[in-house]
Amino acid sequence: MTEQEIQTILEKQHKFFATGQTIPVSYRQEMLKKLKESLTKHERELNTALKKDLGKSQMESYMCEVGLTLSELTWMQKHLKGLTKEKRVPTPLAQFASRSFRSPSPYGTVLIMSPWNYPVLLTMDPLIDAIAAGNTVVLKPSAYAPATSAVMKKILEECFPQEYVAVITGGRAENQALLHQRFDKIFFTGGKTVGKEVLRCAAEHLTPVTLELGGKSPCIVDHTAKLNLAAKRIVFGKYLNCGQTCVAPDYILCDRRIRDDLITAIVKEIKLQFVEHPLENPDYGKIINQKHFERILGLINHEKLVFGGESDPETLRIAPTVMKDITWEDAVMGEEIFGPLMPILTYDTLDEAIQVVESHPHPLALYFFSEDKASQKKVLDSCHFGGGCMNDTIIHLATSAMPFGGVGESGMGGYHGKVGFETFSHTRSIVDKKTWMDLPIRYQKYNSIKEKMLRIFLR
Repeated sequence: MTEQEIQTILEKQHKFFATGQTIPVSYRQEMLKKLKESLTKHERELNTALKKDLGKSQMESYMCEVGLTLSELTWMQKHLKGLTKEKRVPTPLAQFASRSFRSPSPYGTVLIMSPWNYPVLLTMDPLIDAIAAGNTVVLKPSAYAPATSAVMKKILEECFPQEYVAVITGGRAENQALLHQRFDKIFFTGGKTVGKEVLRCAAEHLTPVTLELGGKSPCIVDHTAKLNLAAKRIVFGKYLNCGQTCVAPDYILCDRRIRDDLITAIVKEIKLQFVEHPLENPDYGKIINQKHFERILGLINHEKLVFGGESDPETLRIAPTVMKDITWEDAVMGEEIFGPLMPILTYDTLDEAIQVVESHPHPLALYFFSEDKASQKKVLDSCHFGGGCMNDTIIHLATSAMPFGGVGESGMGGYHGKVGFETFSHTRSIVDKKTWMDLPIRYQKYNSIKEKMLRIFLR
């Protein structure tokens, strides 16, 4: 799509938003209902597309994509009326007589740029929040998941006119053309490098931005952890979607005393969850493309291999892989892995583990396996990260009741549920001043009596 065509779509959206049609709660609810019906109707097509793009099984597609999207939709439908209401707040005595309240207002026309690893969830979730907040939306799904993008485009064009929700497909040229336009809000999910470019372009128009990025999310395991259960939950979180999850445990940092037992439990769990030869498991996913396949293979240190390492270039699949004796000098620790490689590092004291985590950029997620409540509190008090779990992985993002987002280099802003609605809204502060009286204190001419009264009001 050309830049001129994109500008035409934006002009239509600006005009449509200016009509006020997106503002009534009834309209927003109607649009959410249409989206839910269409998602349900086309679920099988989405499953087929996700299988083609990422090798996802039907179970995984529903659990991590369609099901979570429908859950966010249901939550928003249930709570939308309350979210849009004015919130009364106390009025200072100095402003008597008046009524003060906070009022959410849509930004206007927003841009949502989504990634390829969870193409349905990470496109539809922010779209739901943006619609609920009363905006018009331009969506740009990733070109790396073309089959899924095509089905989503079909769904959204079936539901909405282009002046309300428009889907722009394509690659880098379309991304650049979109970022050169003036939007009222930009929401981006993806890598840090592109995130910097998004922020740079948004700064030209002083456009507010939410960035959902990533980083090397640590998984700390101490000597009190229930190792078999920890291994089960770590293996689930690490190898879900073939490791292509922004909040996957990027590396394990475990107490030196329990390392070998933990490795034994992890290898056993990989075989249980993915069978003895995972590349023969039809429900195990694939790497998104050749470029990333070769990049991930290049991070494997075969001298430190404990398990896995096999690959199939025909299907772009890499077996769940475990490496030990890893240091920060190894290639696998030089970047976010975004693949099915599990490097294992060790520590001698919890203070040392915390120091390791804090000496690197703040991650999007942190996981800590421990039965010691004091240690859990210490990690929470000492480490900076977007979100995480105690004694589990991944599941903190699977609820509309809690915001999801990063901190520092892992992102800015959040979404899901109430916070998602607020992310796509500007909250206005309004004072409704009554006209039946007017306190004279603030007006000149000033005198000692007025000053005394002012000090009483403002203390």
